Amino acid sequence: MSKIVVFNNVTLDGVMQAPARPEEDPRDGFAHGGWAVPYFDTVMGSRAAEGFPHTQALLLVRRTYEDLASVWPHMPVDNPFTTVINTAPKYVASRTLTEPLAWQNSTLLEGDAVNAVARLRDQPGKDIVILGSGELIQSLMRRNLIDEYVLQIHPLVLGSGRRLFTDRGAYVALRLVDTRTSTTGVVMATYQSVESTA
Repeated sequence: MSKIVVFNNVTLDGVMQAPARPEEDPRDGFAHGGWAVPYFDTVMGSRAAEGFPHTQALLLVRRTYEDLASVWPHMPVDNPFTTVINTAPKYVASRTLTEPLAWQNSTLLEGDAVNAVARLRDQPGKDIVILGSGELIQSLMRRNLIDEYVLQIHPLVLGSGRRLFTDRGAYVALRLVDTRTSTTGVVMATYQSVESTA
């Protein structure tokens, strides 16, 4: 069985919206895009790179897919993440996109996204990593389909923005299995779902 792993940047108040660039996701008038960039350091880069050998594929929703597809194919090849992200299989949950998808190794999930992810998870393999994609994460949480959360918790309170864990979201019990701190004060915490490890 594969593992479904969430890998996301969040603020202390749980905001996950537009961590990388000002124009990344301005929905609802969000004016703090790019908030995570000043905190990135080599410790965070090393932690992310540790997951590469265990990653089988990426799982994305349309918005995240289109954003990443507009950036990563044009990134320099000397960036250690470029080849991994561009060549990894990418599963995309969308009601509006149609195949063929332009970014290499991208496949549109057929039918209900949660059921499709459940089928992927049941297959033998390595980790299927979700980047961004908050609404999909919430849907998968309601079905207990997420096995692990790798959260890079930034020492920052934004006071507005789309949050990873929403009001009236699913109840999930987690177990802390690893924690590290970057030189910039970002806490990198890895949690496993108690249900998936029981």
